[in-house]
Order: sequence, then C-alpha cells, then structure tokens
Amino acid sequence: MKALQAVVFDWAGTMVDFGSRAPMGAFVEAFAGFGVEISIEEARRPMGLPKLEHIRALGAEPRIAAAWRRARGGPFDEAAARAIYEAFLPLNVTAVADHAALVPGAAELVAALRRQGLRIGSTTGYTREIMAPLLPRAAEQGYAPDNLVCAGDLAAGRPTPLMMHRCFADLGIRRPDLVVKVDDTDPGIAEGLAAGCWAVGVSLSGNGVGLSLEELAAADPAEIDRLNRAARDGLLEAGAHAVVDTVADLLPLLERIDALAAAGAAPRRV
Repeated sequence: MKALQAVVFDWAGTMVDFGSRAPMGAFVEAFAGFGVEISIEEARRPMGLPKLEHIRALGAEPRIAAAWRRARGGPFDEAAARAIYEAFLPLNVTAVADHAALVPGAAELVAALRRQGLRIGSTTGYTREIMAPLLPRAAEQGYAPDNLVCAGDLAAGRPTPLMMHRCFADLGIRRPDLVVKVDDTDPGIAEGLAAGCWAVGVSLSGNGVGLSLEELAAADPAEIDRLNRAARDGLLEAGAHAVVDTVADLLPLLERIDALAAAGAAPRRV
C-alpha cells in the first residue's frame, strides 16, 4: 500500500461471529426475564450501538415500550434499561464464547495487510467484560489487532468518532483520511464517517443478513440474494463508501482506495 496507514475493524459480524448471532439470543432472553417478548428482528435493529444504548433504543420502540408497561406496570425508563443491561451482560459473555469463530478469510486478510505495513485497529459495541472471553479465542485463530477500543472505554461510543480517535492515538495515526473503517452496522459506518475515514460495509456476514454459515449453506439462493441486496443497500444509505460481502473480499477494494488516497482523493463513494 502506498498511502493507507491502517484498517480499523469491527468485531461481531465483521471479523468474528458470521451472522452476528451472539447478541441476539442474549437480548431476547434478557427481556424475557422481565416478562417482555421481543423478536430477533427487533433485537437486531439498533445493532452496532454500545449495548446499554442498544437496550435504551429497544425500550424506545413503541411496541416494546407498550409491552413493558403491560408487564411491569410502568414506563421503560433508565432504571429499566439498566436492569435489562445487568441481566444481558452475563448472557452475552457466555454467548460470545460460543460464537468466536473468525469469518472465513479474516486471518489471511490481516496477515496480508500486515505484510504491507498497515496497522490493524478495532472498535466494538461490546464492553471489555464481553470481549474478555473472545480475545484469546480470536488470537488462537490468528487474529490479534494492534488495539481494542470498547463500549464504555470513553465518554461516548458509536456513532460518535471518539473510539476512532482513540484508535488514531493508539496506532499513531495523524490523518484519518488514510484510514479505512470496516463494519457491518449503520452506527459503525457512522463512526468511521464522523472520524473522517473511508467507511466500508460488510453485508453477507453481518447483522443485515443475520445468517450463520450453516444457515447460509441451507438457504435458498434467491432469498440469500434478496437479504444481501437489502443489507448492502442499507449500508450504502448509511453512508458507506463501498460494501463487500465479507472481509475475504476486501483486499482488492483496499487497493483501489489506496490508489485514490495516494492521488490525494478525500474519502468518497468508490
């Protein structure tokens, strides 16, 4: 690479946990513990936000707010959000350990980027408590980024640029326009845009499609195509400069972005 200095990756749905499966059951189970049923589809809508913010967003959904009031006799307020969060955390800690497999091609991509001198950063909507069991499992498979910035580390997380700013400081980056942020969610794309980076979405492995590798293999190709096109369109609408199916497809795109950056181009649609 002639110009790019770093790539900053999201975790679930981007580098690990194909289909971003780990948080879904935990959200559903946490709400169920308070007598409120939510669907997987509902649980996915705010994906990418820090998990407490995610729960607040779910509680603000009119249907869920009404269900909470019926079940609990009062509004879904901050105390409710924090109670759900405390129930959610241990469930998600357990779940990430069961969904720690790298997305196929992720380790090979990172090795190729390191050979070209790029630094590898990471941000996540997970807390450090949730990440604790995931980090060693990822490392065993060949993925150990140069830094990690978690929800709760700073005054605000996604969609603000603060976690990216910490990445810049950790990695010694002075020019955000020479950094690529890769993520499968709208808040993660917004994080990269707010920081002034190139922002690349991943559709097939991410929250938008939401299928594990096993489910993908068994699904109807036409349905996969429909889901993937919808996920791709959503990420582009969120402002992504480009979208790939998975990180296994990323290297040729990074080479194109590198050529544009070397020519002095600001981050733009590719």
